[in-house]
Amino acid sequence: MQDMNYDGLGITVADYVAVVEIQRGPNNFFDTQMINDLADAFSKMEASDEVRAIVLCSEGKHFCAGNNFGSASGNEERADRKVEEGNPLYAAAVRLFATNIPVVAAVQGAAVGGGFGLAVMPDFRVVCPEARFTANFVKLGFHPGFGLTRTLARLIGQQKAHMLFLTGRRISGTEAYDMGLADVLTDKENLRSEAIKLAREIAENAPLAVASVRATMREGLADAVKAQTDHEFVEQHRLQQTADHREGVKAVAERRPGNFTGR
Repeated sequence: MQDMNYDGLGITVADYVAVVEIQRGPNNFFDTQMINDLADAFSKMEASDEVRAIVLCSEGKHFCAGNNFGSASGNEERADRKVEEGNPLYAAAVRLFATNIPVVAAVQGAAVGGGFGLAVMPDFRVVCPEARFTANFVKLGFHPGFGLTRTLARLIGQQKAHMLFLTGRRISGTEAYDMGLADVLTDKENLRSEAIKLAREIAENAPLAVASVRATMREGLADAVKAQTDHEFVEQHRLQQTADHREGVKAVAERRPGNFTGR
């Protein structure tokens, strides 16, 4: 395919399956530009007859370790952003959810915070036991984002999602598979090949029928994520002003429990 060159993304296409690799290893931190680039690439694939399914994967140790709060690339979470401005990161995320082509994620290592949200965006997840999922927002004195407060419960149920959000606990790929968050559990060495295998199984079917069924199954999802991320950002903006959030970011960076005061 032409015009598919993006910094930090590798894209190959074979047998109607596009493999999109995030190349920001080892941690593959995201920023607004990366999410917009993914959305741009997916949009171009939708308009192509060469792609019927996408595999989203990452190089390095982790699928996506979330937002790098300690770098300039994390400025979409900056505390001085006015709430009425909205969050461009979430506008980009909604574009991903509006993608009209099936996506399979291959998740190794950590999917943390917004990286967890990115892992939930695809239709299916292939994981290995070494995968780690955590919605650790409360440990940062923060509110979940990337639409997770809508999408996670849709996959695993309200109560399990509630537990993960309020504890901030980390679950393994095996636990994710057992609770229905993941669809295929395999060993680390075969992770990507199993994801491609699933994508090819989808791609071999009638593309108009696949698109029709998928649209029915995901009807209203992008609009729901838009409404939810609008709310999430309001809460995130409020909590960013607190001492607990400052302490949470410091505590996570220092790999220790936070000393929270409720202020």
